[in-house]
Amino acid sequence: MVLTGRAGLVALICVLPVGLSPWPAQTFVVLLVLLAAAIVVDAALAANTRRLRFTRLGDGAARLGEPVDAALIVENPGRRELRGWIRDAWAPSARAEPRTHVVNIPGGQRLRIDTTLRPIRRGDQQSALVTARSVGPMGLAGRQSSHRVPSQVRILPPFLSRKHLPSRLAKLRELDGAIPVLIRGQGTEFDSLREYVVGDDVRSIDWRATARRADVVVRTWRPERDRRVVIVLDTGRTSAGRVGVDPTSGDPSGWPRLDWSMDAALLLAALASRAGDHVDFIAHDRVPRAGVYGATRSQLLPQLVEAMAPLQPALVESNAAATVATVQRRIRRRALVVLLTDLNSSALDEGLMGVLPQLATRHQVVLAAVGDPRVDRLAAGRADAAQVYDAASAERSRNDRGAMAARLRRHGVDVVDAMPEELAPALADRYLAMKASGKL
Repeated sequence: MVLTGRAGLVALICVLPVGLSPWPAQTFVVLLVLLAAAIVVDAALAANTRRLRFTRLGDGAARLGEPVDAALIVENPGRRELRGWIRDAWAPSARAEPRTHVVNIPGGQRLRIDTTLRPIRRGDQQSALVTARSVGPMGLAGRQSSHRVPSQVRILPPFLSRKHLPSRLAKLRELDGAIPVLIRGQGTEFDSLREYVVGDDVRSIDWRATARRADVVVRTWRPERDRRVVIVLDTGRTSAGRVGVDPTSGDPSGWPRLDWSMDAALLLAALASRAGDHVDFIAHDRVPRAGVYGATRSQLLPQLVEAMAPLQPALVESNAAATVATVQRRIRRRALVVLLTDLNSSALDEGLMGVLPQLATRHQVVLAAVGDPRVDRLAAGRADAAQVYDAASAERSRNDRGAMAARLRRHGVDVVDAMPEELAPALADRYLAMKASGKL
């Protein structure tokens, strides 16, 4: 049983006759008994909330930043009318609105209530309890019970860098027409036939075509275009740092580095799949967290966002040797390996620097890192002594970052270091530059 505010108001009003009565003690007892009896009767006449039945409806997935409707069907199987409130509770990060629903459900009827979720965090949003409160006809008291009605909405990465995809696809089409594709010798993709010239490999002679013509004819080949691109996402402790401004909510504390890296990975995967390359995805810290292998072009992005959605930064140091071993175990032939991690000198010295050269000898490696705009702002401060010290510290951090990038390049690792909003297009441009130079 629960009491309403009306019961408190009635009790407060009863203070007046108690104060004015010549027999205050007796008056108090009489009014208390009457009020208690009214409360008991009112609660008894309220609809039984324990007998309510609930059914979930609504979408099972949505992108971060988009509202989600979570519908709940409430059925009142009893004879009494349900008058009161129902609260469909979700996690605070789901931002459920409205918090409570005023309901009036006659006996034997059902009602649909809609709760709008505006989540501020990617991942699986779980519903909590559905609490129903029914009040009696006098509005003094009622019944309340909570029901566990499980539901889950998967909040997918928003893929905000999708706006850069058309311009990069246009560049890709330009490259397809501008890059010479004929090479001498044995290739893997036949292109056309032409007359033999001095210097051609005799193994490329097409004897059947030569027999039909008066001249010697050779085959020309097209270089392989279906290269393999492996995107490796570091989900260790450095990926938990928040940088920039959260583009979905405007929160100045920023997005986690992991989410910025996911956005860059989605743009690169979309571009590479359109270019005809095979894209694999691995999320790893100390152990593999997710993976997408052998997906077709049409299924690649749906599988990627589905795999990325539940990923959260693990507050542990990433095991670089295990990450490299996972890549080498999965990928046998030479590939482009894109490692999305932080360009942190101490973390790299203790982990990746010992194994990256080994990976770079077998594969083409690109390390993409999210910079922190606050470092640049601190480096520009000169107003007082405190800002000068902050600027010196920020400048040292930038120098360490630049020195680490130079060390990586000396070991054959290409480095893309950009601000949060610029990382995705910068990584896509580096991929296109590799295509233009013939590295891919």
